[in-house]
Amino acid sequence: MLNKKTLRQIVHSNYVDLFGVILVLAICIYRDFHETIYFNGKIVFGIPFVELYAYIVKGAFPIGLLSTLGAVVSLLAARMIVKQQNLGNLIGIFTTVNSGVIDYLFGNRSAIITYPLTFVIAIIATKKWHDGERVKKADAKYYLLIFSAFLVSYTLVFLGFYWFGTNITNPFFKHTVAIIFGISLVGNISTAFKYEQTFLTWSFYNLVQIIKNVIQGNIANVVKYVFYIINAILTFFDWKINGDIKSKDISE
Repeated sequence: MLNKKTLRQIVHSNYVDLFGVILVLAICIYRDFHETIYFNGKIVFGIPFVELYAYIVKGAFPIGLLSTLGAVVSLLAARMIVKQQNLGNLIGIFTTVNSGVIDYLFGNRSAIITYPLTFVIAIIATKKWHDGERVKKADAKYYLLIFSAFLVSYTLVFLGFYWFGTNITNPFFKHTVAIIFGISLVGNISTAFKYEQTFLTWSFYNLVQIIKNVIQGNIANVVKYVFYIINAILTFFDWKINGDIKSKDISE
């Protein structure tokens, strides 16, 4: 069993940051994300890297490059949050905009009603951490936030399907989308209020993503989410055992 100091040192390790960046970047390149553009109102895949500039000059939107960059920056932002550095929340405000635009261009029209909420939560998190929010145990407000998050999740997802005419005959799919979005909302809200359970929530979220990608046969994404879930589990115990970074000196 890891002692308190070793656990915090692993969670805060810069080598973990570097490994995560290399892993995410390698997966994006392996899946040819960088070769995707948005051109003349549609997604175009398989554009060789050496030809990307010529397309951009013609008005193409480098959705693949921005997606790859966004994945790497999001990983770094998540690692900063793990280390309780507020810069991670601040970066998250901008990566949410990038992710929302890309998701919308890839056909998720509901992004225009779901990502603004994530954007607002990131702003709240930045403000609360700046004001000195401390790691704390779950309270009555935490469980009220969970209930509210899933209520909002179901409302937005089903409104999104209705407003944008998404024809899904399998109700299980709708519930799956709503539940996954709900878990992510709980994770984001828990982050803003620095609850100990924050990374327990993200562990469940990553587990769901692993199961989904195993079913889809997307091994590259499985590897990525295995890294995320290990990171989340270690951070959960670090926050629970070691508490707030301001109250602990890992150099002792």
